[in-house]
Amino acid sequence: MSQNLLDALNVRVVGDGDRVLVLAHGFGTDQSAWQRILPSFLPYYRVVLYDLVCAGSVNPGCFDFRRYSTLDGYVDDLLSILDALGIDRCAYVGHSVSAMIGILAAIRRPRLFTKLVLIGASPRFLNDEDYHCGFEREQIEQVFTAMQSNYEAWVNGYAPLAVGSDVPAAVREFSRTLFNMRPDISLFVLRTVFNSDLRGVLGLVTVPCCIIQTAHDVAIPTSAATYLTSHLGGPNTMEVVETEGHLPHLTAPRQFTEVLRRVLSR
Repeated sequence: MSQNLLDALNVRVVGDGDRVLVLAHGFGTDQSAWQRILPSFLPYYRVVLYDLVCAGSVNPGCFDFRRYSTLDGYVDDLLSILDALGIDRCAYVGHSVSAMIGILAAIRRPRLFTKLVLIGASPRFLNDEDYHCGFEREQIEQVFTAMQSNYEAWVNGYAPLAVGSDVPAAVREFSRTLFNMRPDISLFVLRTVFNSDLRGVLGLVTVPCCIIQTAHDVAIPTSAATYLTSHLGGPNTMEVVETEGHLPHLTAPRQFTEVLRRVLSR
């Protein structure tokens, strides 16, 4: 089972360092999202890369709609990968939904993680009476409707918004990986993410965390990063990358690498 999972999710371990670093990509991308920053870490870490089961690079037959109706299925995958590789201590870098996955994994297995680095992270995407760091229900339903009616048009509109910076290569790359996803899986995953609410468990995280946020992110307001910083249970810091958009590792790899190296060295 473990080897099957490693194969199915395209798990790779690269690099020459003594410490282990896990890079977990966000919604709409795959492990190739890290290609611009990866060379800077290979001399210092054994880097674990894998694709979320929803990624377009994974056989869609692997996607079990029941298993992945909550984030717990993704947490199971991450922990199973690390167990199969015999890893008992690692630093974890999670972008977007993988930040949420990392939070849940660290609650289950706190001794496994030396640090969580959470990029473009939010504990909840829906506003409610005492939380205004997300979106209104009507806005999110409009996204779902657009994805269902014309997935291609939605990608062509969403990718430049999410990238947020004038970096055409990043827009092309994000569009490519979004188009690689099967549209029904993409919609299902986004519904799962938007319906998740981690606020009630943030205090259970004892692992040191660093939240990395861009100066302006259309998907995640700075207030969500601030909320995380103040509600996570462990010692926490927040870093701002002076760029725009939800994918700083694609749009500003040099700046992002500097921040990530500094964060990991603490």
